[in-house]
Amino acid sequence: MIPIDFSQLPHTPCYICEEALLEKNLLLLDRVQRESGAKVILALKGFAMWSTFDLVGQYLQGCTASGLHEAKLAREKMNREVHTYSPAFKDDEIEEIARISDDIVFNSPAQFHRFYNHIKGINPSISVSLRVNPEYSSSPVDLYNPCGIYSRLGTTIANFDESLLSKLDGLNFHALCEQNVDALEGVLEAFEAKFGSYIDGMKYVNFGGGHHITRSDYDVDRLIEVIIAFKARHNDITVYLEPGEAVGWQTGPLVACVLDIIHNGMDIAILDTSAEAHMPDTLAMPYRAAIRGAGESGEKAHTYRLGGNTCLAGDIMGDYSFDEPLKIGDKIIFEDQIHYTFVKNTTFNGIKLPSLAIWTKEGKLNIVHEFGYEEYKNRLS
Repeated sequence: MIPIDFSQLPHTPCYICEEALLEKNLLLLDRVQRESGAKVILALKGFAMWSTFDLVGQYLQGCTASGLHEAKLAREKMNREVHTYSPAFKDDEIEEIARISDDIVFNSPAQFHRFYNHIKGINPSISVSLRVNPEYSSSPVDLYNPCGIYSRLGTTIANFDESLLSKLDGLNFHALCEQNVDALEGVLEAFEAKFGSYIDGMKYVNFGGGHHITRSDYDVDRLIEVIIAFKARHNDITVYLEPGEAVGWQTGPLVACVLDIIHNGMDIAILDTSAEAHMPDTLAMPYRAAIRGAGESGEKAHTYRLGGNTCLAGDIMGDYSFDEPLKIGDKIIFEDQIHYTFVKNTTFNGIKLPSLAIWTKEGKLNIVHEFGYEEYKNRLS
């Protein structure tokens, strides 16, 4: 594997997806498919770098979308299976969604009754499923817990409508967030306890996302065993997994540059990127992004607070220490920034969106998209 040559980078900020690392993840996900019999589809909400979809489509079965625009991207740029879910579909979008989707996932019986006949009239071959809420999750963060109290996501057993069963092709649940297979086993137990009597009449069950399959400590062998056992209990039913983060996990950095260094009680470096606009989970989770060559505050000789180039006072990445003093023009390499980052980017404050690049297996940096004023202007009126 050829390390990134950052001297090839013409400007910052820039996300760089490493092709070899992405393919490594895809190979592992494909192993799960081959050995378990499950189908893996890409959740676009976590990774939507469509310039890589030729590669992704060689291994995964398609995409899962969270609405019309993601469904269109999946159909246009990968053109394999397209599964589309939304908490609530809109009248003026449902027709196009039905035309381009292979599977549509309703969030509630009310939505099912409202749209079922209409979508079947548009696309008679479309599969139809219902998202259910097993009311169990060990998600470590409430913000990302789809099975938390008062959740709007999925139908609980108390609200399940058995009149749908003759028309349903599948059931979906999503209950995990960056978790190992033991968390899935807990969810499956709750899912089967509540909805088990309905499973055998289905063509498939979708286990959702949040499976951290490509993380180094994930028990892949156990996942394969769990899927095989579930299929065996339910007449060899088709199982889907829809990871997003696991596809883009540790496949590349966001590279930024030091613009200025000031002192106000401590040294503060201002970068040409933004936590608020470019790394939103650092503020939402919160979580601390790893920086290549840096340590915790005070761990190394020179400590800096790293701040974004917006006027938001809280646009702070955190306090980091370095072996040598930072200088204007130094590159700061934020590790593992390909998933759940540029899919959430904003142009807050008019700050420029980072470019998107691929570091090829052959050691070439390809800038696949650059953003400028037009992206900012076109979001406004």
